[in-house]
Order: sequence, then C-alpha cells, then structure tokens
Amino acid sequence: MSGWHPDDTVAWLTAGSPSAEPAPQRITVLLVDDNPTIRATLRPLLEADGRISVVGEAGNGAAGLSEARRLRPRVTVLDHQMPVADGLSVVEDIARYSNVLVLTSNDSEDIIGPMLRGGARGYLVYGRFDPADLVAAVRSVAAGRGWLIPEAASVATGAVRDAYARERAAGARHGNLRRARRAFGLSGREIEVLELVGDGLSNAAVAAQLGLSEKTVKNHLSKIFGKLDVTSRTEALARWHGWR
Repeated sequence: MSGWHPDDTVAWLTAGSPSAEPAPQRITVLLVDDNPTIRATLRPLLEADGRISVVGEAGNGAAGLSEARRLRPRVTVLDHQMPVADGLSVVEDIARYSNVLVLTSNDSEDIIGPMLRGGARGYLVYGRFDPADLVAAVRSVAAGRGWLIPEAASVATGAVRDAYARERAAGARHGNLRRARRAFGLSGREIEVLELVGDGLSNAAVAAQLGLSEKTVKNHLSKIFGKLDVTSRTEALARWHGWR
C-alpha cells in the first residue's frame, strides 16, 4: 500500500477504541514491530479488552522469534518490514510457538501469499480495519481460526483453488480423498456443496446446479462451517483441502 506513513498509522489507530468486554480466558500477545510508537499505540488498544494481555514486545524479526520462543504467546502480532530480520523470514519459525497475525502496511500478493503459506493465520493492513476489528482478529487467531482482509482472502482462495485443481486432475486419488474427508462428518450432499463452492460457484449457482433452493444451500454451508469449526467459505475451503 503506497503513501502510508508510520505517523498515519498511529493517528488512524487512535481514531477509535474497542469496547471492553471482559472474558475469563486470557489471551497473551507479543507485539513485533520496529516502530516503538506503533507498539505503544497497539498495547492499550488491545488491553482495553479484558481478555487480552500484551506480554512482550520486539523491534525486529530476530528479536521477535526469540521472544516468541521464550514467552509462547497465544498470538504474535507481526509486522513485515523490519530491520535485522523481516516478518517473512521469521513467520514460519514464530508460527511454531504462537498463532501469527500479520499487521502491516503492505498489501502485495508477493507478501500475503508467502506469509500465509509460512503459517500466519491472519493478515491485516493498516487503513483497512477498525480498532475493534483488530481485537476481533486477535481473538479469532488466538482460537486457531483465520482473519483476512479481502485481498488476503483472495490470495488464500486462489491457492486453495489451484491445489484443488491439481487434486482433481489426479483422478485416481479422488475417491480415496473423498472417503478420507468423510472423517469431518460431512454428508454426501454437504461434500457436493463444498466442492462446488471450491469451484467458485455462488450460493445461487450451487443451488441451481444441485436443484436446491438457495436457502437450503445456505443451511448446508452453516452445517459445514460448524463441522469444520470455521466461520467463512475461505476458511472452510482451506480446512477441507488442508491448505493451512
């Protein structure tokens, strides 16, 4: 994202604040960003939520990895551009100790794709979300789910579709994969719906192809989300195809 300055980031972050909502389970967070002002701004925004506690900070990727290994936080909020070691060079290692939420000003697919493949569960770009969304993203990532801006979701979906196309081309393995996936507890109809969603069809198109009402397709998707423990089509496809 061009034209974004660190001072703009701070001003934007402080424009609003998430409402406090105490919760019994504590979410520990590590902030890894080379700008100390941004870290100082993020800390109170996150800790305004009663569940979240910032337990550490680091100013570069190498220090962030060291702190993640030492603290084992539930969530590491990771910037991309940093000295010594950038976020991309350490995301895979940090993801071994913590759920990673990328928080950066870069919306390039060349960064989003490798970050997600490296293990990041969430990706946010400054200026594309509200402070309350930041808290929601930390909660979601802490629970092992994803939280993606549309650009990141598009990259993720594209990767899933590519993997799915390769998988379908290997027809000899398809039957075994379908049987293995039944371990998720999906019915035959739910599998059909999810595979058509993976082909890029809308709910209406899925309904037309299967001879169902659109409401029935939405009900199937709701059940699929519950069985896969996800909250979106992108996450369902990622879980289904083992992309993450």
